[in-house]
Amino acid sequence: MVVSLKPVVKVSEKLKEMLNKAIARELQVSIQYIWQHVQVVGVKGVAVQDQFKKTAIAEMKHAEKIAERLWYLEGTPTTKPAPIEIGKNLKEFLELDTQPLNMLPHVLYRDLQLPRYSHIQHVFQLLRRQVLHLQCLRPLM
Repeated sequence: MVVSLKPVVKVSEKLKEMLNKAIARELQVSIQYIWQHVQVVGVKGVAVQDQFKKTAIAEMKHAEKIAERLWYLEGTPTTKPAPIEIGKNLKEFLELDTQPLNMLPHVLYRDLQLPRYSHIQHVFQLLRRQVLHLQCLRPLM
């Protein structure tokens, strides 16, 4: 018996576009965090350097998960990150790192007014992980 790996449900182009935006965002923050890891200096910098690196790796894994889901849904994942801002010092790093996370839940709830398919649940799992990243960074501010 032949098993099909094609999606059971057809999804809209809008959903595919939103998933690609999410991939671009994950690529952006992954690059942002890794460069902040490289550039952070000083005593306070040493304290957060490893967290920046761990977060960069986690964000890249998020991009991978979303890309796998998009590919399964017969979309083509982007390779272009959203615009990258790194900052000039630890304070700016942390301010930049927390801004998008503060608005992320509102954007997702507003834009993802869709039936409960497994890929939507997957996106919300990633959202929970984003909130955890924010909770790790807030005490450092």
